[in-house]
Amino acid sequence: MPWTSQVVTLGTASVQVLPPDNMPHEVMLHNMTKSSNEYIFIGPDANTEIDEAIHIDPGQTVYITLMPGDELWACSDPSGLELGIADVQKAD
Repeated sequence: MPWTSQVVTLGTASVQVLPPDNMPHEVMLHNMTKSSNEYIFIGPDANTEIDEAIHIDPGQTVYITLMPGDELWACSDPSGLELGIADVQKAD
């Protein structure tokens, strides 16, 4: 199983942080900030917006499974927050 990790710096506009894949994969997401009230918002598409998406609290780690064809988008409030991503993909 390929395992990759990255840190993405986010802004207030959504960016694709994980593209679709043809296999399912397990993803660990971590809000790298330790300051209070600085949230990262995640969603399934480019329409992910701060006022409509679920958020990751400062210092929080969440685990999700992406199915084939799923993609992940994210943004932050305030701009400049870092999202740590660990992605474990199933072999093709």
